[in-house]
Amino acid sequence: MKKYKQNNAWRLGNCMNNFSISQLQQYSGIKAHTIRIWEQRYNALNPTRSDGNTRYYDNDQLRRLLNIVSLIHSDYKVSEVCSMPDDKLFSLVKDRLGSKSEESSSEEYFVSQLIAAGMCYNAFTFEKIFSVCISKLGLTVTYVKVIYPLLYRIGLMWRSNILPTAQEHFISNLIRQKLFSEIDKLPQAKTSKDTWLLFLPENEFHEIGLLFSYFMIRKAGKNVVYLGSSVSLKTVTESIKEIHPSRLLLFFVHNDEAHVCENYCNTLAKSFKNLKIYLSGSENLISKIKKGKSITWMRSVTELESELKITV
Repeated sequence: MKKYKQNNAWRLGNCMNNFSISQLQQYSGIKAHTIRIWEQRYNALNPTRSDGNTRYYDNDQLRRLLNIVSLIHSDYKVSEVCSMPDDKLFSLVKDRLGSKSEESSSEEYFVSQLIAAGMCYNAFTFEKIFSVCISKLGLTVTYVKVIYPLLYRIGLMWRSNILPTAQEHFISNLIRQKLFSEIDKLPQAKTSKDTWLLFLPENEFHEIGLLFSYFMIRKAGKNVVYLGSSVSLKTVTESIKEIHPSRLLLFFVHNDEAHVCENYCNTLAKSFKNLKIYLSGSENLISKIKKGKSITWMRSVTELESELKITV
């Protein structure tokens, strides 16, 4: 839903060790203009230059920028941290991970450090930061302000060939584990009324948004059946006949053709006329789908909360 690498493992090889200042902007959340100012005033980064005088940055520079951003969002002065050597920056970040002051850190600090931990396969640090997020913000705010921006950035890095598939899977699976852990803490609904059926259609595997929705629906006390990812239409149909849900929630994430997804939804709507169907995921894709009266586009966490009649 929309609206809401510190050792040798960091080095990804020459094919993924060269990127532009605009890419640094995407991955760090810091505007390119600001990065240039930090370079000029404080010597924050030292990019290499091409024959045409274009700046290029390596993985060490990206790691340094992520650490700078983390500390700035933890009340350190820009001029102070930008002039620090890498080992000092890393030491300060590491110290914060073991201190109570981390709990006053901003969401941007959490996003940057989760990316850094995930890129060097540091599950211990990743889980520690994530746990602080949950403790400080709660899962709903953590999803909106930390998980979603994190997934957006690693998606950009993966598509730009800067983040290997293995690391993208590593980070995603750690988040999935945490979501399952939070879900397990919730009681099952005592009533079978207003049952929700959640699934991803066949060849859809990006499960995190659906898992968070599962958490929200369970938390609201609703009965919910979770089928998981890449579920065939035949299985969905059989499940509806057996479970008799009142609502379906599915995500379209990968870029399939709009008419294919539209036909899929219309098949369900025509076969089960009393069923309320909710779509979420890719805004670009879902906006192209013609939606009948029984099909609703769920654009945000706020809209799901409203549908569940949760007081925020």
